[in-house]
Amino acid sequence: MQNQSEVARLLESIRLSYEAAQRAMTQPAITAPHEFITKRMEHVQAVHSQLKTLVGEQEATKLVVEALDNL
Repeated sequence: MQNQSEVARLLESIRLSYEAAQRAMTQPAITAPHEFITKRMEHVQAVHSQLKTLVGEQEATKLVVEALDNL
């Protein structure tokens, strides 16, 4: 059960980072959007690595794709 809540927490972190990166591409007032977007995508990659240790590589990739498809 604890594993499932950790997976859910990590997926939410990925969703939030990806949404922030998307907003940076479309909304003004960010001085260096490319740096911001790069940091968000690096975070997504790091969290994906954490997911892989919890559920395996294929399942982690599947979960990330599903999470991002639902945005």
